Amino acid sequence: MTIRTPRELNHAPRKRFGQNFLHDTGIIRQIVDGVHLSRGDNLLEIGPGLGALTEPLLAEVDSMTVIELDRDLASALRINIGANSHPDFTIINDNAMHIDYRQLANQVGRGAFRVVGNLPYNISTPILFRLLEFSDVIMDMHFMLQKEVVDRITAEPNTKAYGRLSVIMQYYCQADYLLTVPNGAFNPPPKVTSAVFRLTPFKIKPLQAKDEKIFVILVREAFNHRRKTLRAIFKSVSLLPILDDEDFAKVGISPQARPETLEVADFVKLADLSFEKMNQN
Repeated sequence: MTIRTPRELNHAPRKRFGQNFLHDTGIIRQIVDGVHLSRGDNLLEIGPGLGALTEPLLAEVDSMTVIELDRDLASALRINIGANSHPDFTIINDNAMHIDYRQLANQVGRGAFRVVGNLPYNISTPILFRLLEFSDVIMDMHFMLQKEVVDRITAEPNTKAYGRLSVIMQYYCQADYLLTVPNGAFNPPPKVTSAVFRLTPFKIKPLQAKDEKIFVILVREAFNHRRKTLRAIFKSVSLLPILDDEDFAKVGISPQARPETLEVADFVKLADLSFEKMNQN
């Protein structure tokens, strides 16, 4: 497999798009192998760039769609990776934040997407939350992000990395850390280490909050005040009801606990209790 560099393609990485091009063939192979593709998978790549991942991924499937914001890269991509002979390869020149993935899945007509991408680190979290809105048409997602962010997504309670992103992502998905990627694997090398992880949206959530808007607000506000106890948080945050010790006892959670000690299930219990308190006659 030949990986083309930006110099060979006369394309200078554009800072405004957060472009760092993967070129390490060993890392590329590990990522492709880690996705475990089948020929019939409906593959969607976000941010293919120079096609370093696109080419080996395309060799594994019958159908592939890519979304590339950079117009020059989108125009050259088919020729660059030798995809002209592929029967079902589609390039979309657009912003991944603007795509209606449900509509796109209906247009492609091959079932739920398996999503892969080396996301721009400056907008990675908004893209993840955008994709969660379409989890009914997404089988799984394999992304490379800044390692610090991946650590937060996959973190367990009582760790420094555990926070809002951990709880929200793990409520909606099974989150798995797969691979650490050194900065030397890119051109130009980013200033940070990267990592690859998998998100598998739950088709039936093991935990279901009565009101997910309240759940999201509770998680956000709790970690905005992560040094406070739960008793203090519920007394000081106007968006949440005041809970007394009897309320906490009902759900088996100490009012002296702090947010980073709670499991996802505990946040669901508190969200449901908040929902009931806010809807009392």
